[in-house]
Amino acid sequence: MSLQNTPSSERLHIGFFGLRNAGKSSVVNAVTNQNLSLVSDVLGTTTDPVKKAMELLPLGPVVIIDTPGLDDEGTLGQMRVKKAKDVLAYTDIAVLVVDAKKGKSELDYNLIETFKERKLPFIVVYNKMDLLTEKATLFDNEIYVSAINEENIDALKELIAKLSKSAKESKPIVSDLIEEKDIVVLVIPIDKAAPKGRLILPQQMVMRDILDHHAMCICTQVDELKTTLDSLSKKPKLVITDSQAFGAVSKIVSDDITLTSFSILMARYKGDLKTLINGASVLSKLKDNDEVLIAEGCTHHRQCNDIGTVKMPNWIENFSGAKPQYTFTSGGSFPEDLSKFKLIVHCGGCMLNEKEMKRRMQSSSIQSVPIVNYGVAIAHMHGILKRSLAPFPDIQKLL
Repeated sequence: MSLQNTPSSERLHIGFFGLRNAGKSSVVNAVTNQNLSLVSDVLGTTTDPVKKAMELLPLGPVVIIDTPGLDDEGTLGQMRVKKAKDVLAYTDIAVLVVDAKKGKSELDYNLIETFKERKLPFIVVYNKMDLLTEKATLFDNEIYVSAINEENIDALKELIAKLSKSAKESKPIVSDLIEEKDIVVLVIPIDKAAPKGRLILPQQMVMRDILDHHAMCICTQVDELKTTLDSLSKKPKLVITDSQAFGAVSKIVSDDITLTSFSILMARYKGDLKTLINGASVLSKLKDNDEVLIAEGCTHHRQCNDIGTVKMPNWIENFSGAKPQYTFTSGGSFPEDLSKFKLIVHCGGCMLNEKEMKRRMQSSSIQSVPIVNYGVAIAHMHGILKRSLAPFPDIQKLL
């Protein structure tokens, strides 16, 4: 991941939905000015969600998602419909494409109700306006377009841009905890799991947030941390460490320096830190054969001593004294039925957008399954969770 690129998880996700041959893919291609999706008169040409991260003026960095038709038929068709509806979990703005000559169907109305239930900003696009002789008066979130003639496409982009202001709130990661010219020390272990030639996404995001607010960040590894701190003429405002090094770092950083982790910052940024802290309390209550789900938002090559499949289970068993049963998921895979799990241990979610991370947390809440993320879990199991929450005194009081 280049520092010049906006990661997909931080881009506005715009999902295009509708019936087969309403012209979704044609509208997507017109909006993006690319042949992003296959277009034909054959029903069901789009068989899987098609994603494209791109710059779209006047919106900026976005992810465009074209989906299969919601009226697809047969066993495979129903699977495609499910995939289309799954896209709603991480959609920030929904665009419903309707054949202007046919008008909205019952499925379209049902989908609009789903948008409203999810409080999802949406636009209704009446495509094929070139075939109409008369046009009805539309609501503010509706528009006529002709994808084939590219008529009103710029107006559609402007309408999406207008809606985007309320769809994705700008949130700080760390900048609200520091001031200009503050020094922040970042502890970044470089081990076998560290990607060659780059830093992982949470580290990049924290660094950029610090620099954008005119503070100073100093990067170091655990072995050099003491030397780094001793060399500073000014005490750092904050030390942020990788979760796996929390135990070692807490012994080096004096108690008068605020210490937290990248994962805890990401938990606050994308989820609900209070919920995750409540989930941490379950770790000490686990019993033999309890089912634990360990979920990661990214897909990566598993290496020896992998944090999700090796380190986390070892920490859990050493801390709880129990031998649970584990289920491991990664990427977009996350079980719908969570009822068998005693606890969900989730990664920081840096590769998931905020909407998807909150959906997973909401799903666990609805099914009454506690959830905790890596950073909170590791800090709790090392006995330093209270200290790691020092930047957030209101939440620290919960312990």
